[in-house]
Amino acid sequence: MTLEDEIKRRRTFAIISHPDAGKTTLTEKLLLFGGAIHVAGAVKSNKIKKTATSDWMEIERQRGISVATSVMGFDYEGWKINILDTPGHEDFAEDTYRTLTAVDSVIIVVDVAKGVEKQTRRLMEVCRMRQTPVIIFVNKLDREGRDPFEVVDELEAELKIKVRPLSWPIGIGARFKGVYNIYEHTLDLFKPDKQRVSERVEIADVNDPAVDAAIGETEAAQLRDDLELIEGVYPEFDREEYSAGRLAPVFFGSALNTFGVKELLDCFVEIAPSPRPTQAEERVIKPEEEHFTGFVFKIHANMDPNHRSCIAFVKVCSGRFERNAPYRHVRTGKDLRFAAPTAFMAQRKSVVDEAFPGDIVGIPDTGNFKIGDTLTEGEELHFKGLPSFSPEMFKYIENTDPMKAKQLDKGIRQLMDEGVAQLFVNQFNGRKLIGTVGQLQFEVIQYRLLHEYGAQCRWEPLSLYKACWIESDDEAALEAFKRRKHQFMAVDREGRDVFLADSNYVLQMAQADFPSIKFHFTSEF
Repeated sequence: MTLEDEIKRRRTFAIISHPDAGKTTLTEKLLLFGGAIHVAGAVKSNKIKKTATSDWMEIERQRGISVATSVMGFDYEGWKINILDTPGHEDFAEDTYRTLTAVDSVIIVVDVAKGVEKQTRRLMEVCRMRQTPVIIFVNKLDREGRDPFEVVDELEAELKIKVRPLSWPIGIGARFKGVYNIYEHTLDLFKPDKQRVSERVEIADVNDPAVDAAIGETEAAQLRDDLELIEGVYPEFDREEYSAGRLAPVFFGSALNTFGVKELLDCFVEIAPSPRPTQAEERVIKPEEEHFTGFVFKIHANMDPNHRSCIAFVKVCSGRFERNAPYRHVRTGKDLRFAAPTAFMAQRKSVVDEAFPGDIVGIPDTGNFKIGDTLTEGEELHFKGLPSFSPEMFKYIENTDPMKAKQLDKGIRQLMDEGVAQLFVNQFNGRKLIGTVGQLQFEVIQYRLLHEYGAQCRWEPLSLYKACWIESDDEAALEAFKRRKHQFMAVDREGRDVFLADSNYVLQMAQADFPSIKFHFTSEF
């Protein structure tokens, strides 16, 4: 196959939503259709012993939530599909934002009873900024929920995007009979089964008598009315509009009962865009270029607890990635070779010899990489748009077991590389300080330090308003500032000066007293 054929058959997308809408369960079912797994697992269930493939970390199994993005790739009817299952919880939103820079399209999952929630709106804003094409999957139709027309109107109003239903439910909750597929004109009958696939009735069109026989006359009449209304109210499905991110197709189903998922997948592989050009600071990079380029969008420590290794996730943007070929690491200027690049199936890895645009490759990291680094065949490029954050919660980290000081240091260093949290060292008393976006992250860090590195720690609270990175062209003013505020000065991992302001008032005063100093709220300035 030529490079262009390989690019055309790739589909890379992320699944995003508010917590608990059913992302991980949907991912499981997509893997089931792809033949990547034979029995689907579930996040919470007493009868199904197998846990979900993408939630492979111990803490994810215990709490029934995803805390890190997992990558899964499989083949489906000649297409190569790469799924990124993201955490919904807003404390890990940043992991999700980074993931959105590495995908070409997105599936948003919405719970039929709850409709659009806060986190869904925020994620949609990010998609709108980047003009990412969006497909919406309305989940949990086997439970009681609202009228489908209400839900579709809410999607349109809240997410500020035109919508077009491509499948339509027959009844809801206890009266749920199935889904009519508008895109392919078929009828799917619903039989609750969590681990196998539903049957479909082949019909010519909606007026076929077979419809009455399958679902009953009253429901069939209702369905015909609904479809007439859909055709009259909503715009025709236009592929151009979808690719530009202005129109979102809507599908209905129940991921837990494996229902409506195959329709979603079949339609998705047809209409979703293949890998798109990527914007770098220097120029736009097209996927069909000969030379390889790619960037690191995520680092994960301890994927394999037996080896304590870190893995950098690289998104291939153009050209062909080959094993053992020398590639330039732009930030350091070194040429690196990778002997064992891997493809993923959540935690399971297999070594790959080559990868094409749209693929995600894992590279063993020995401390060379940071999030946002670029790999090329020699050209100086910098990819932009990987967001960083200003922490809002701060705590001192204290070692409770003096014998394990080394393990704690190593653990903190590797977990900070992931970009989950940020480490500052107070210059006044030399204590380590960790800043995060949400409370849950402290618990996850503590749990992972104990279980993955064997180091115990405790947290000491601290009331801070913000951490600001400071720089100035005037050296004397910078020194004077540091002397005056020496109790509130810290350095980050790169050795840059950080000012810890304990209230908004203190920060404003400092900005007014020292006009020649610039205060930055993100670490990438």
